[in-house]
Amino acid sequence: MPLALLALAIGAFGIGTTEFVIMGLLPEVAGDFGVSIPTAGHLVTGYALGVVFGAPLMTVLGTKVSRKRMLMLLMGLFIAGNLLSALAPVFGVMLIGRVVASLAHGAFFGIGSVVAADLVAPDKKAGAIAMMFTGLTVANVIGVPLGTLIGQSIGWRVTFGIVAALGLVGLAGIARLVPDMPKPEGVRLRHELAAFKNVQVLLAMAMTVLGFGGVFAAITYIAPMMTHVAGFADGSVTWLLVLFGLGMVGGNLIGGRYADRALMPMLYVSLGALAVVLALFTLTAHNKIVAAVTIALIGALGFATVPPLQKRVLDQAHGAPTLASAVNIGAFNLGNALSAWLGGIVIAAGLGYTAPNWVGALLAASALVLAFVSAALERRDQVTGSVPADSVPAEERTAVSP
Repeated sequence: MPLALLALAIGAFGIGTTEFVIMGLLPEVAGDFGVSIPTAGHLVTGYALGVVFGAPLMTVLGTKVSRKRMLMLLMGLFIAGNLLSALAPVFGVMLIGRVVASLAHGAFFGIGSVVAADLVAPDKKAGAIAMMFTGLTVANVIGVPLGTLIGQSIGWRVTFGIVAALGLVGLAGIARLVPDMPKPEGVRLRHELAAFKNVQVLLAMAMTVLGFGGVFAAITYIAPMMTHVAGFADGSVTWLLVLFGLGMVGGNLIGGRYADRALMPMLYVSLGALAVVLALFTLTAHNKIVAAVTIALIGALGFATVPPLQKRVLDQAHGAPTLASAVNIGAFNLGNALSAWLGGIVIAAGLGYTAPNWVGALLAASALVLAFVSAALERRDQVTGSVPADSVPAEERTAVSP
């Protein structure tokens, strides 16, 4: 794997840290600015919405420059947003800083996925994408717990200052290690938009929303579920989330490895197993040891879908994949928001803190159904000649052959 992937992973580590660390620092931020916890929660919502809308916006704005230069500009935006958050004199300014930082998120991962895939041979593309996303998964194991500890011990402003410094390291790495890869000739915005006419691209994005939404239906409410149902102490939730992060790291690497061999079968296995584990979580949540194992499995199976889904979008949006890739990153965050909302509904209905697990299982099962539909449509198109067999990646031809 090229050393340039390390620079992308460092940028991903910083982005992953700033996205999730705020959740553990809400009481400190709220107390400092004199606002309520629900009001401070707007820092989470604002970031998520910034990712959803910023991914296509920043990608469109970047169609006139090379991918390397756009990655550097995005890291600059990320640094500025985190510095603004660290130095914010009032809550409103910090909210603006969070939104500014979030605008870089989707486009960085979207463009970074394209760059990572272009750096390696065709049979290693998913592995390269997974290597970049390793930075995001490791952030949940190291960056978020350490950032939370620093923020609670020294001050939350120090945490965001450190994250901005990480952005500087990522920026320097991209400038030094990522080769200058100009935008493909002849590709214009209309070509990028044309990818959304492809039903396979839309199906892959729908699988992203539903599959990863299944994960966050459970994880969003992990704290009350583990403290009220499993009987863990409040302080144990941080280490349970570390287990979740370790699962993400392993699942991401496994997903990247096997997606390069057989992409669609990898999706069948990971989505199917995820649906089963989420359904079982309603039972395993009542036992501390089994619940901890289940949390790690959810992280592993959930993130095992990320490299194959991202590569699926790149393959199906061939010729103009940049915008579709970035929008698919927004789809992950859309799934997070949708599942958190649905999980809140079932809890509010009095169904208990384990009820979101059933929501997650149904979402993951729906994504699995779409995976079978996608493969069936691809088989039909190959039989009818709508899609020449040699235009489909080798691993997908294997996956959809009768």
